[in-house]
Order: sequence, then C-alpha cells, then structure tokens
Amino acid sequence: MKLNPSREHHLIIGILLSVWSFVFSFFARPFEHGNMDLGIWINVSVGFSIAAFLSYSFVAIYQNIIFRKLNKWNILLELSTYFVFYFFYSILTYTYYRSPMVYGFYDFPRFFTEIILNITLIISPIIFLLRKYAIKLIPKKEEYIIFKGENKLDFLKIKKDELICISNSQNYVEIFFLENEQLKTKLIRSSLKKIQYEFDFLIQVHRSHLINPTHFKAWKDSNTILLTQTELPVSKSYKNRILSL
Repeated sequence: MKLNPSREHHLIIGILLSVWSFVFSFFARPFEHGNMDLGIWINVSVGFSIAAFLSYSFVAIYQNIIFRKLNKWNILLELSTYFVFYFFYSILTYTYYRSPMVYGFYDFPRFFTEIILNITLIISPIIFLLRKYAIKLIPKKEEYIIFKGENKLDFLKIKKDELICISNSQNYVEIFFLENEQLKTKLIRSSLKKIQYEFDFLIQVHRSHLINPTHFKAWKDSNTILLTQTELPVSKSYKNRILSL
C-alpha cells in the first residue's frame, strides 16, 4: 500500500475537510438543543471546521514520522491514521462544544454516540477518497536504463521512456532514443538477444528489431508499424504480440 508523504498535498486535504466540516455543521446541524440561533450555528460550524483541520494536521505529522521510521506503509498503518484523526477530532470538538461559545450540555459518551459516530460514517469515505487521490499526485521518479557493450566506450545511460527501439547491426546493436525531442542513435557492441534478456520490457517485432512498447503509435500497413519518429518492419511470427498492445 502506498502513502503520499507530501505535506503540501495533505495540507490541501486538511483544508478540504475543514470546508466540508463547516458546510456539514451549518446545514446538517448534527445536534439541536436549547436556544441555538444562526449566530450559534456559525460558531459551531467554525469550531468544527478548525477542529477538522487541526486533527488532520496531526495525521500528517503522525504518518510522516511513522513512514520515515519504517520506510513502508500498509493497511494497518492506514487505518491508524483514521484513529488519530477521530481521536483528536472528538477531543477538540467536544472541548469546543462544552465551551461558552456553544454551551453544549451533552456528556462525552452521548456526544460521541450521537454526534461523532454519525459524522464518522459520513466523513470517512471523503477522507478515503481524498487520500486515494493524493497517491495519484505522487510525482513519478524518472527511471534510467544503462546499456553496456563489450568495449569500455560502449556505454549509454538514458531515461527508460526515451528509448524507442533497438536494431541488430552485424556485431553491434543500434539504439534509437530521444534527446531533446530529437531522434538519436548509438552503436554498441552487443547482441540483440543479450539486450532482450537484460531489459525484458522490450518487445520483439522482428528477428532484427526490439521496440519499447510505449512508443508504438500505429500500423502503417500490414507489415510495418509506426513508432516515435521512425518505423519498423514486423515479422508474421511476431505480429500477434503487437496486436495485443
């Protein structure tokens, strides 16, 4: 299971939960007793909103500490963030509820069962969706691949997504790749079989050609495919592999 450790992203989640808490408290009004006019409900909504933001701030701090120590994340740790959130949220909202700003008279057990549990059922799916979306915001690390030939100077380090294809050239292989959006090539003394063994993400389309499937664009005709800034022939025996992309 993944965790987005970005404090900025979780700050945004805290703000969104704060806004939701204000809107929910003001319009849904999870409790009603005594003389609760518009002014009091504004106070309640503001207090619950601040409590939501502070509680999720504790979550952000807690999860960063745990993630740094363990360098991993799992379902139990994820569930523990919900516990941390509701622990602080319950304390903060109840403290505010019993303050002179609201003059609430529920004791904590009643406040928890009648208010917090109902809020938990509604807000938990929201937290889940926001945290799941935050994972998609994790920037992808650029993955590099290194080609080494038989000679010391036969060396090429490029980003994986820059590699287009590799073609056999007698005792060499010719590597086609992008550099500043321009097609470049480099000869390395090696074999196509060795390259395919070392980089199993490559797909063979011809006895003399391997391709990076992410650069496949379209079929030019029944025997030729178009790649980024180049094209290659396709053998009948390898055609099914291309058709499955």
